[in-house]
Amino acid sequence: MKTLDVNEVIEQARFGRFHWMVMSLCALLLIFDGYDLFIYGVVLPVLMDEWNLTPVQAGALGSYALFGMMFGAFVFGPLADKIGRKKGVMICFALFSLATFLNGFASSPTEFGVYRFLAGLGCGGLMPNAVALMNEYSPKRSRSTLVAIMFSGYSLGGLLSAAIGIYMLPRFGWQSMFFCAAIPLLLLPFIVWKLPESLAFLMRQGQEEKARRIVQTLAPEMGVSPETVLTLHEQKKTGVPMLDLVKEGRLLGTLMIWVAFFCCLLMVYALGSWLPKLMANAGYSLGSSLSFLVALNLGGMFGAILGGWLGDRFSLPKVVAWFFLVSAVSITLLGFKSPTLVLYVLIVIAGATTIGTQILLYANTAQFYPLSMRSSGLGWASGVGRIGAIAGPFLGGTLMAAKLPLQMNFMAFAVPGVVAMLAFLMFMVSLRSSPKVALNAVAG
Repeated sequence: MKTLDVNEVIEQARFGRFHWMVMSLCALLLIFDGYDLFIYGVVLPVLMDEWNLTPVQAGALGSYALFGMMFGAFVFGPLADKIGRKKGVMICFALFSLATFLNGFASSPTEFGVYRFLAGLGCGGLMPNAVALMNEYSPKRSRSTLVAIMFSGYSLGGLLSAAIGIYMLPRFGWQSMFFCAAIPLLLLPFIVWKLPESLAFLMRQGQEEKARRIVQTLAPEMGVSPETVLTLHEQKKTGVPMLDLVKEGRLLGTLMIWVAFFCCLLMVYALGSWLPKLMANAGYSLGSSLSFLVALNLGGMFGAILGGWLGDRFSLPKVVAWFFLVSAVSITLLGFKSPTLVLYVLIVIAGATTIGTQILLYANTAQFYPLSMRSSGLGWASGVGRIGAIAGPFLGGTLMAAKLPLQMNFMAFAVPGVVAMLAFLMFMVSLRSSPKVALNAVAG
């Protein structure tokens, strides 16, 4: 009787068609997720004029979706450990697509905010579960790279949102941006059909026949048969309480991950929500201002891929710390008058080291926690990060209302980058002081 350890099979598997399929489907999900998240920054200048919103009111309205994301991450991360990541992903995907579509019918800021909150619930749950699923099926030697490539779909969605906005806003109005969200729902049956369930979840549920079929597809050279016995070397848990995340030497590491998530998402959503408006106030046209948002997300996509590649060759936490430092410098420089080309380069770098670093944070967190609590760990980290995301639009609105010089706005956006860098230096210290904590990025 042949016995195979599921985790060893996954870690040693050669990259093939199955990995391409999982990565492509998860990336597709995150494209739609990113489109939804960045859409508010695209329509913000128009909404402020149409509904006569003050900067503070606009910042508060932008945070409705982020409140939803916080609750969604807290709820759907642990829930997916119990019902399966595939079901969790599908529920979240359907929820945010439908709610975003309904946003196009909103006739008041309050109604708009309610739909944004519902969309946020789905977005907040989708992201950590898609990352956990991709991380679980990735070979060890290329895990950070594959997760980063998959997560670059998030940046591509933001880029798509800005690009569509440049064309559709002046022609069809802001509502058209939200009506486009109905299109992804047409792909839901295909995604349900093709997306595999978590192997660990199948094993915990006793669905070994389904698990064997996936292992055979994943690594056909193993010659899996109906008689093959599959084993899972981790403790079989269906979910974990929050306190378990800080046990076994993970307290300092968990706290520093939370600080980094808070700061990183604050920068991402402050820039994503207010960059077009800040640039419009600086004298650029709406179309030009939105092109800066395109550059920001383009940078995020390249930054994630570069960071993932560097993380697989060096220490992923070190890469994250360096990215945070560069983000603080580049965002600060955005506030000073520069030639147009230099300005675009700075925005690309800022996107690479904020949006891109957010993606690396998810990859790092997925590797930090054991498989049995991975979705819970990602969900809590993402949920804490959403508090920073909520603060981002508020911060931007408050700064705009204060009518500070452009330089002061961007310097305020840069401070969290320094704090996050210091947090990750402490995270690396925690890894050295807790040898029992398994971090694949460091071990590699």
